Amino acid sequence: MLAARYGEKPGRLAVGGRSVSCWWIEVSKIRDGISEEGEGWFAGMVSRKVGDGLSTSFWFDRWVGDVPFCRRFSRPFNLAENKMATIASMFSLGWEERGGAWQWRRRLWA
Repeated sequence: MLAARYGEKPGRLAVGGRSVSCWWIEVSKIRDGISEEGEGWFAGMVSRKVGDGLSTSFWFDRWVGDVPFCRRFSRPFNLAENKMATIASMFSLGWEERGGAWQWRRRLWA
């Protein structure tokens, strides 16, 4: 039904068609990751709420800033023993200086 109304491109619905609505144009922009500022809609408009930290990866999710820690702090990430740790597990192990969350494959440079 949507293909008949809006048209179809190879493998996806088109934006045009017989009777395109402004609502459908906006939905297609979200689908294609386009915002008015030119950045991806999802990355530009959505942020992650950490909550209890049980399902948020310390290293891989963007929970502080716009870059995951595995990219922002690539050297410590490469040396980390607990690459799959969640925020909750890091917190419970103690992430203060010399806390149990910081486990390295070898000693870090001073």
